[in-house]
Parts: sequence; C-alpha cells; structure tokens
Amino acid sequence: MSLPAQKRILATAVPGPKSTKLHQQRTEEIAAGFGVTLPVFVEEAGGGIIVDVDGNHLIDLAAGIAVTSVGASHPDVVAAVKEQAERFTHTCFMVTEYEPAVDVAATLNRITPGDHEKRTALFTTGAEAVENAIKISRAYTGRSAVVVLTHAYHGRTLLTMSMTGKNVPYRDGFGPYAPEVYKVPSPYPYRWISGAESAGDDAYDLLVETVTSQIGAHNVAAIIVEPIQGEGGFIVPPEGYLSRVAAFAREHGIVFVADEIQAGLGRTGAMFAVDHEGVVPDLITTAKALGGGLPISAVTGRAEIMDAVGPGRLGGTYAANPIACAAARAALQVIERDDLPAKARRIEEIVRPRLEALTGDDSYVGEVRGRGAMLAMEFVEPGTTNPAPEAAKKVADYANSQGVLTLTCGTFGNVIRLLPPLVIGEDLLAEAVSVLEDAVEALA
Repeated sequence: MSLPAQKRILATAVPGPKSTKLHQQRTEEIAAGFGVTLPVFVEEAGGGIIVDVDGNHLIDLAAGIAVTSVGASHPDVVAAVKEQAERFTHTCFMVTEYEPAVDVAATLNRITPGDHEKRTALFTTGAEAVENAIKISRAYTGRSAVVVLTHAYHGRTLLTMSMTGKNVPYRDGFGPYAPEVYKVPSPYPYRWISGAESAGDDAYDLLVETVTSQIGAHNVAAIIVEPIQGEGGFIVPPEGYLSRVAAFAREHGIVFVADEIQAGLGRTGAMFAVDHEGVVPDLITTAKALGGGLPISAVTGRAEIMDAVGPGRLGGTYAANPIACAAARAALQVIERDDLPAKARRIEEIVRPRLEALTGDDSYVGEVRGRGAMLAMEFVEPGTTNPAPEAAKKVADYANSQGVLTLTCGTFGNVIRLLPPLVIGEDLLAEAVSVLEDAVEALA
C-alpha cells in the first residue's frame, strides 16, 4: 500500500458520521476501562498522516504514543512482516529458536550506551520489560527494594502500577500495591519549591538520604529512572542529575536502570536520552519505537547482571515473537540508516521556537520543555504555576477537531505533548504547529 497523501484534509467534522456510528458500537462491545483520545476510526496511516473512515486526513502528532517513530506502516517494516508471516508466525522462542530475535538482540547490544559486554532479553510490552528489569536486578543483587521517582510512569501491571506516580487513572482503586517500592522526589525544575536552579541538587540529596537512612542502601536492588519522564509531563532532569544518581548507585552496588521505553531510539535527538549526558546505565529498557508498530520490548544490559538469571526464569509465550522481531529488525535499520535522531533534532529546531513564543506572563503556556521530537507545553493559570488542565483540554480538543492529533499528559493533566513520527514532513509539521498556535491564542 502506498502512503496516503501527506496533507491535512477535513472532509467532515472530526469525528465524522461513520466514526461516530462505529464509536457507539465500540461502547457496546469494548470494556469501558479503555479510554480514547479522539473517537475516530482509522482506515490507513503512513508518514505523518492518519486517514479515518470519513476521509479526513489528520496530522499525527502522537505516533501511537511514540510507537510509530518510523511512520505507521513504513514500507520496510511492512515488507519484513509479510515475509516473516509467510514463513511462520510463531513457535515460541523458548521452544525453538530463529534468527530475527538474535539479530534484534545483537543490534540493541551494539547501539545501547557503553562498550561493555551485554545481553538482551526480548519481551512483548514496556511494562513487561520494566518488570523483568526489576526481576533481573533482584536476582543479581539478592536485594528487594526498588527506588523510583515521583511523577514516574512505568506501566499498568501490579508492579509497574505500584512504581507509577499518577493516581488517576493508573492506580486509584487497584490496591493493595506491590511492596518494596519507594518513591523519591523527581527533580521537576518548573515546580521545584525552592526554584529550578536548586532542583537537581535538592532532589539528589533527598534520594541519597532516603536510600541510605530510610531504606538502607544494602537493601536496594535497583534505582529506575526515565531520563525524560513521559506520562508525568515530559520532565527533563537538570543537567548532571542522572550522572550523579548513576554514580551513587554504582558506589553502593545498586543496579541503575534507564527506562527508555518512550524516550529511546532516536526520539530525543540522540539514540537514547541518557546519551545527552553520557550516562551508561547498567540496564536499559526499550519498547514503543522498537517494533515499528508491533508489540515488542527489551531489557539490555551488562552481561554479568543479565546472566544472573538462569535458564527458564525469563520469557513468556509471546516473548520475542518472530513477526515482531522481524518488524523490529527493519525498524532499527531505518532508524540507523536514515539517521532519525537527526530528524528529531530538526523537528525541535522547527517547533520549539514557535511554542516558546507562546509563553509569557499573561499566557496559559507556562513552560515549553523536552528534547528533539519529545516536546511539551505545560498549561497554567496566567501569572502563576497553578495547573490549568481545562486550558490544555481546550487546546487539545481544538487541535483534534481541526485535524491535528495531539495528546495530553502530566500528573496534573495540564500538559500537551508532541510526539510526531520522526519521518513527518516539515511542511506538515509547520501546519500542525500553526493550528496549535491558533488554539492557544484563542484561550486569551
């Protein structure tokens, strides 16, 4: 299938009549717990465009929550999936083996930070990767405690939900939670009580105090950090914070885990977000962009840590699914061959100055932040830092109605995040930003 025309087309209202009818059927068949950002039904997608069943061409600033970084249905990924599906769809990698899984592991071992000997374990979802990173850390250290940051998001399973900071909708009513999970303050510069300039030092000191005095460093298996917090609001830690935490972990025999499920594989303008500070984690988790749209995730790390878990103790029926591995092998080739980290940097060059021009003392946009093609606007009551989730919703709703698909996030629900496919055309990107500008100006 060729890519749809790479231009915004509003054939009907958004959502249109066909999508509205199908959405009604969805509510009668699908569990209510599955929310939806924009109730349109997709017919095809590619590049930076999503086409719905009513013929609307929507500019994609979501990329399936950073999944379709190479674009939805990239021709190389489609070809790889077709070829593998014709060979075999499943045998279970723990029963018989196949090359695509080994190839994906070898690539991740090569491109992840550090030149030490590595191993990779392949799974299905991001939450599954995080859970296994914790299992591996506990097996290696013989310890049980896990330290995470406030405003973190690590998944929806029992353990990863327990590690996640936002109560509604992720935690509320789902307790009791997994034990031995300890939260320390995230260095959130925009909201740090004593000022942004103090956030890194203060947050580091609080982490050290909590680990050494309240938990006991000898009890901590892992410290896990998103190098840029995703669902929490695209929070970028102050320079030097990550490297200090990694060094502290190393000093105390704690496994330092970088959760790069949303930020990794080119999204921030580097292959991995930790690369911006030269941080080499012990373990790193990947997913989302890894499969080019198919479900696959990975834990990659130091060989001695990864191999602390014996045969049969990791895996899952669908772990390292051959079709997903074929897709991942193709997606990784595209990311490297086409230098998608450079495209992410170019996206930031185009978008960030225009978003920053929307800030000001009388603006609802309190801060613009992020890196590469992982950018966000935090909405506040003008002249304050009080969260304004209703303003973020109005802007997102307006953009969506005008054919620009956007996502909100943030612990307070007041952040609009931009996650365009890294292959999006520059004209399309500029047009989408113009719609966002109109929406923000309308708030005034």
